[in-house]
Amino acid sequence: MQQYSSLPDQNSQIYARPKPLTTIQQLRAKLWLESSLNQLQSRLSDCVLSACNNVPQAEAAEAQILQTVVNEINSAVHSSNLALTDCAVGIALFQPQETVATVCYVSRSPSPNSQPLFLEVLTAEKKLLLRLQEVIELEDLQQLENQQPPSAWRLADDSGNVMGWLIIAPARLNSNRESLIEELQAQLRSQLMARSAKHCTTALVQLRQILSWQQRYQQLSKSNQELERTNQLKNQFLANTSHEIRTPLSSMIGFTHLLLAQGYEPTKERQQEYLNIIQSSGKHLLALINDILDLSKIEANQLEVHWETIDVPLLCTNVLALVKEKAANKGLKLRLELDRDITTLVADPLRLKQMLFNLLSNALKFTSKGSVGLQVAPKGVFMHFTVWDTGTGISQEDQVQLFEPYFQIAKAAAGGAEGTGLGLAVTRKLAQIHGGSVKVESEVDRGSRFTLVLPLKQEAGDEEGGEAEEAEEAGEAKYSSSLPFTSSSSVEILLVENDLPNASLMQIYLRKLGYQVTWVKNADEMWEALTQLDPVVILMDVHLADANGLNLVQQLRENRQYRAIPIIVQTARAMKGDRETCLAAGVDDYISKPIDLPLLASLVAKYSKAPSLVDGE
Repeated sequence: MQQYSSLPDQNSQIYARPKPLTTIQQLRAKLWLESSLNQLQSRLSDCVLSACNNVPQAEAAEAQILQTVVNEINSAVHSSNLALTDCAVGIALFQPQETVATVCYVSRSPSPNSQPLFLEVLTAEKKLLLRLQEVIELEDLQQLENQQPPSAWRLADDSGNVMGWLIIAPARLNSNRESLIEELQAQLRSQLMARSAKHCTTALVQLRQILSWQQRYQQLSKSNQELERTNQLKNQFLANTSHEIRTPLSSMIGFTHLLLAQGYEPTKERQQEYLNIIQSSGKHLLALINDILDLSKIEANQLEVHWETIDVPLLCTNVLALVKEKAANKGLKLRLELDRDITTLVADPLRLKQMLFNLLSNALKFTSKGSVGLQVAPKGVFMHFTVWDTGTGISQEDQVQLFEPYFQIAKAAAGGAEGTGLGLAVTRKLAQIHGGSVKVESEVDRGSRFTLVLPLKQEAGDEEGGEAEEAEEAGEAKYSSSLPFTSSSSVEILLVENDLPNASLMQIYLRKLGYQVTWVKNADEMWEALTQLDPVVILMDVHLADANGLNLVQQLRENRQYRAIPIIVQTARAMKGDRETCLAAGVDDYISKPIDLPLLASLVAKYSKAPSLVDGE
């Protein structure tokens, strides 16, 4: 019978178990590694959290993260029982578009007051002694990264963007240490550095995300504030505009009601007074609409400017005449001071009048006693138009926003002062279009001085547009309250107009001038009328109920029977390019609504080849 021994075979694996001392050393080494990494991760989390809670210092948190990595690794290798005490740690930031990096952090020696140590590392080809601000080549960093064991670890995010490098010098080991300890040291150093680099990279990525979120939040907050401010200005503008529109409308509707009321028969003088009020209110409404349109056209870069050589004294006199009545009603004196060396100015006369009128109107608005003046003088290659007053003045706080659209001085708005807050904004933008500027000097209760500065010369503008403005101004200048009757009964006009009040207005006015006017309101009626009439001029509305007026013009031009008839378009479309669009469609001329009756008469006379009806000849 075979006997079996109960003792284990000497070759069995029971004797392959590690020695207790070796196991304890391995556990202690792993515990040290995990403890060091946990400590590092905790410190990095504190840095990121601090950046979240302290926005002004967030940009400095990246430097704090890098320094924390250096300090924690240095502390770990110095506080362990492993032979890594004589190594140094450094971080080099690397820009992807460059081939070099700069050492930004180097660990200090155990003595707290000592200077930073240099970092001594070996590549396959040379020894590198790195100090703060030392430059290291990308090629050397890659060699340190690829050698075994590695001495450099790159800090790269998920997209491969390199944010820096972590470098460690090899440890100098004593010769009497066992091979197991040497192996542990090499393994643990590589693990410590590799995992530290990952923790550092994660913290840097989180920090940059936080900074990006903070930046977006600040931009969003700024946008929200701007939107809120714009919304407040819009509401203020709508309230002001509503007031501005309703005030003249109230007068127009009220006095029209009086004139139409049965049993009320005002005297001729009283009727004239009512009609003057209605006309003045209508002009006020038109000025309000023009301000809104002008600002829109300027902001869309669609404002037409027509350069002309201007008689400055005459233009200034005409502008003062426009505000003379308002000044007289408030008991204010108007003064005009012209330098005797004054010269001509090249500008858009209509826009220059508008700018000076806006400044003078504002001066009169905020002046209750004293005087308002316009002083004009050339200075070098510029002309200075200064509007001054003895009014309430403007605070420094209000001056900052004075030229912003829709802005109104609080005390003026509270006091019921008229205006939409667009006049000064339009004036400044018009001045900039002319190559000039508007400046303000003011003190509270000491009056204000607004200076419009314009260059004396400009490049030549659109001659055709200038002629149109001249024609319009000529019509205004020759207009009078009495209509010039003529005997042009043989001149037949075909009026194609969709709007009944406008059609009645033009029909009555042209008939008073002696024309035969046939009114039709749509395309079908127009074609029917042309079979019975031989008009010398066709007045065409653009917006009809059953057709587009410009399409009708093109159809008329394609018809041999009607192609020679002059066509004048009347339309409410008054933006830049509308005139050119109409002319391109084949019309002979263009007039915008509200209809300027004297200009209408001038254009009809021009194309009907009749004598000047405006002059009554």
